[in-house]
Amino acid sequence: QVRLLESGGGAVQAGGSLRLSCVASGNTYSSYCMTWYRQPPGKGREGVAAIDSDGSAVHVDTVKGRFTISEDSAKNTLFLQMNNLKPESTATYYCGLTPQRCVEDGMWTSYEVTYWGQGTQVTVAT
Repeated sequence: QVRLLESGGGAVQAGGSLRLSCVASGNTYSSYCMTWYRQPPGKGREGVAAIDSDGSAVHVDTVKGRFTISEDSAKNTLFLQMNNLKPESTATYYCGLTPQRCVEDGMWTSYEVTYWGQGTQVTVAT
């Protein structure tokens, strides 16, 4: 079993920055994919970025150049640095873990997420 705990959400003005964190505890895996998803108000959950156990990272086009996924494996912590936030970035952000790699040749294969965090709210005002 794995527990994921997100933090770092909040309310910011457009153009501002936030850094989300996700601390993992419990079982560890030598091969894994850690992901950030978001769910805007009234919409479905969508992928934002992924990083797998060999350090390969992918960001979806809508956040590329503004958001950066990274991890501190020694601290079992996943990050999402979000810069130049836009009102359409308003959503609940979730981290996820899948015990298999998901990034190959710069492409993200969206396998079903095995473990989810509880989410952290990000609100971007105009």
